[in-house]
Amino acid sequence: MKPIIKNVLLTLLIAFTACKTEKKEKEASQVKSRTKPNIVIIYADDLGYGELGAYGATELKTPNLDKLANGGIRFTNGYASSATCTPSRYALLTGVYPWRNKSAKILPGTAPLIIDTAQITIPKMLKQQGYTTGIVGKWHLGLGTGDVNWNQRVSPGPNEIGFDHSYIMAATQDRVPTVYIENGDVVNLDPNDPIQIDYQKNFPGEPTGKNNPEMLKMKWHHGHHNSIVNGIPRIGFMKGGEAAKWVDEDMADDFLKEAQRYVKNNKNSPFFLYYALQQPHVPRTPHSRFVGSSGMGPRGDVIVEADWCIGEFIRTLESEGLLENTLIIFSSDNGPVVNDGYYDDSVEKLGDHKPAGALRGGKYSLFEAGTRVPFITYWKGKITPGTSEALVSQIDFLASLSALVKSNTKSQDSKNLLDVFLGKSNNGREELILEASTRTALRKGDWAMIPPYEGPAKNNYVNIELGNSSEYQLYNLKEDLGQQNNLAKSNSDKLAEMIKTFENIRGTELRKTELLELK
Repeated sequence: MKPIIKNVLLTLLIAFTACKTEKKEKEASQVKSRTKPNIVIIYADDLGYGELGAYGATELKTPNLDKLANGGIRFTNGYASSATCTPSRYALLTGVYPWRNKSAKILPGTAPLIIDTAQITIPKMLKQQGYTTGIVGKWHLGLGTGDVNWNQRVSPGPNEIGFDHSYIMAATQDRVPTVYIENGDVVNLDPNDPIQIDYQKNFPGEPTGKNNPEMLKMKWHHGHHNSIVNGIPRIGFMKGGEAAKWVDEDMADDFLKEAQRYVKNNKNSPFFLYYALQQPHVPRTPHSRFVGSSGMGPRGDVIVEADWCIGEFIRTLESEGLLENTLIIFSSDNGPVVNDGYYDDSVEKLGDHKPAGALRGGKYSLFEAGTRVPFITYWKGKITPGTSEALVSQIDFLASLSALVKSNTKSQDSKNLLDVFLGKSNNGREELILEASTRTALRKGDWAMIPPYEGPAKNNYVNIELGNSSEYQLYNLKEDLGQQNNLAKSNSDKLAEMIKTFENIRGTELRKTELLELK
């Protein structure tokens, strides 16, 4: 090559590199100068209070979540609104207690949308403030108006309650339909192979987990014995849609890639992302890269997998120059459950790991482990790392994020705890109503009160104490975190105070209705 041509090419290369660097620096500068931060809520599914190293776990390794917790505010009194998923997700997005909506219960895959399209939601509020809004992952808040045709656009759904972009599964991984839905349309649907869904009866000739155990790669323990997809029996019956069906082992990667794509596509303007993980909900199906990684079987492996996904997602924010202008909130929709419907060695290989930590109960329970969950806020350079004992709830995200973006939007039950979430104050909530399968209890100050409820003391299928008793229960959590010493009889004054607060919030008539429904 002639020297003059070589020099010209070298000059062009240097100029191109400088231009590219300048463009990237300009984009990063624009991101830093924006007054409105990006907002990301990362939501785990059935992750317990004691699952992370930062919360005392010694048997599981969660380095990415520990880094998030140790670099932000780790809340020790952070709560989901409910001990089950649909109610908690409803409360998170709307800022309204789930017991105010009788439809906010664990839903089948065919349930209609339970958020009114006229109702205020976090994405709707943020859209009004110039944000692009997206959801990736688990939805489980219903779709359509009651009779969905999965072969046409499914509406109303996330897009009708404020999300610009949605890439979801309809309900949960253990329920049909086992397909992804992007902005209302089933992904990869073949019109010549239409989807049929029924939660009451099977389609003629279709195999089921109950009748065809020889087809299963994962055996059902209870409840999950209907249609078989990818060798896994599900809740509900499904026919057709073969090309659209997800591969369970790829689900974590699929959602991660979609979350990363959303960030990259929207990095030049303020965005909100609700990244709803499916782990460690059943069926636990880690990718082959993570099989055996925890030594605890599939349940431990998918927690390791989830931690990795979160690490990769945060690295994407960092590589795009967004981390210093992004508020990240991490939590879980309810407490832990070990065996929740499949034989997957979760009980046999649990070892010394305590998913609920020192708390009593778990998923479905009114005891602390049902709703007290990992709860982290992180904002590089904005939040000073620390631990907070303030009482906070996911129901407070709406009012707090509204204050963050200078919106006047409020809801019935959400409290503005922005300063608490940013680590500037320890003045959290005074009290909080907690819910589990329509039953409710009260957390106030250091105290927890559970009213009397009929029903079994324990769900034997999942081996979890539910909190039901014929008597009132009162616990001082500061002295008795494990809720072993019922003080209802010995501290009648405090019990009376708690009952009065509870009924002032719930209403005595609502409470009577609640008891009647349980009989």
